[in-house]
Amino acid sequence: MAEEKKLMKGIEAIGEAALRAGCRHYYGFPIAPQTELQEYMAKHLPERGGVFLQAENPQAAISMAYGASSAGAPVLTSSASPGTTLMMEGCSYLAAAELPCVIVNISRGGPGFGNIYPAQSDYWQATKGGGHGDYHLIVLAPGSVQEMADLTTLAFELADRFRNPVMILADAALAQMVEKVQFKPVPSNPSSKKGWAVKGNPGGDQKVITSIHLRSEDLEQRNLDLQKKYAQVAQHHTLYDVYRTEKASHLVIAFGLASQICRKAIDSLQSEGHRIGLMRPITLFPFPGQVIEDHAKNVKGIMVIEMNLGQMVQDVVAAVKGETEVQFYGRTGGTTPTVEEIVKELKKFVGKKWGKS
Repeated sequence: MAEEKKLMKGIEAIGEAALRAGCRHYYGFPIAPQTELQEYMAKHLPERGGVFLQAENPQAAISMAYGASSAGAPVLTSSASPGTTLMMEGCSYLAAAELPCVIVNISRGGPGFGNIYPAQSDYWQATKGGGHGDYHLIVLAPGSVQEMADLTTLAFELADRFRNPVMILADAALAQMVEKVQFKPVPSNPSSKKGWAVKGNPGGDQKVITSIHLRSEDLEQRNLDLQKKYAQVAQHHTLYDVYRTEKASHLVIAFGLASQICRKAIDSLQSEGHRIGLMRPITLFPFPGQVIEDHAKNVKGIMVIEMNLGQMVQDVVAAVKGETEVQFYGRTGGTTPTVEEIVKELKKFVGKKWGKS
């Protein structure tokens, strides 16, 4: 029998889904607008035999996560934009050592200290590797409170399967938004029997987890092996969603909160006879570039809408490969675009060259 839906904040849905996925270790540092996740884990982890620890800073939190993961524990850490920046060195180390870890970034206005309003200007940091080296996080971008829960479950599964850090990239509005959530059965909790983990077994088979490869040949091979893993993730776990794209002559591409706003704008435009649809990347890495290229061959133009000044649009342009025109509209600094302004911009886009569809 399916579990009843319950009203929850997005940030709390992440916490509950993490607990159900087997997470029993959380390390973090309070920074708005994700502090409620720490409060949720502090309250509920001890009830389930887990460990909650407030670190002295974000660098310490990601380092603690590294240690717990090295011992084979399913682990969660979280922060918001400036704090996530401080975690980037640790992200590089986790990826290099092939350690599973789930990292939540509730992005806010920037750069610098910025403000606590919703933004999507952490896209480059998340998808291009905010730390050093040729590494990638797997990046999941929820578009609703329900997906905050569902993608958290998936994040633990992917982190465990591929031994790679996974980032859930959301924003302040989705974190604080209250919607109905239904928690789905977890296929299987991350196994406690990890042959690679450091278990502290004196006299037995000793494991070493490291990212140190001083010979250039060894480090190059490690990088090549990581790229093979990323290719496997891309082949089997590239996720996206489409909305009202049947017979669409124009396409909007947006992720996260911006995609929710775009859906309402598209409903309004379609009611007026405009044939315009939405494509929403769910995995920002791996990016659904092939899907976008396929769509580009069948539409007159694409508009990318983001809550930044143009970050994902660069990946869209690369994916389109000149098949159609790509334009961009964005707001920044924690400013959320309204349905009305997106409708206005899309009407200008549709009418600029081709007239009404």
